[in-house]
Amino acid sequence: MGQDDVRLDRWLWAARFFKTRGLAQAAIAGGHVHVNGQRAKAARVVRPGDRLEISRGEERLEIEVVALAARRGPASVARELYAETEASVAARQAAQQLRRDLAGNRPPSVRPDKRSRRRLIDLTRTT
Repeated sequence: MGQDDVRLDRWLWAARFFKTRGLAQAAIAGGHVHVNGQRAKAARVVRPGDRLEISRGEERLEIEVVALAARRGPASVARELYAETEASVAARQAAQQLRRDLAGNRPPSVRPDKRSRRRLIDLTRTT
């Protein structure tokens, strides 16, 4: 490896996709990270222009490597290491909106009156 070569697990850690290199290695070994459409190993060398597909739980990211970094720095610097594709951003936002809609955590449209409050209290109390 040359001086400008960076391992995949180290780059994912430096770009703040994973909190530790160990988590990055586990994700790579589990098949949650693909480089240019192929499964990769942790020691694979990453170069600018590579396309990565990263799966973290429900979240799916498609990014392109823009710059290399072997050391973890501030989040503002980490964001400059990659560019997320438009399709990935749109899919992530659509999934986020769907989760919001399914959660149903909206406040009631009107405040309960005195009688309704008493009924709610009676339901929640265990005697």
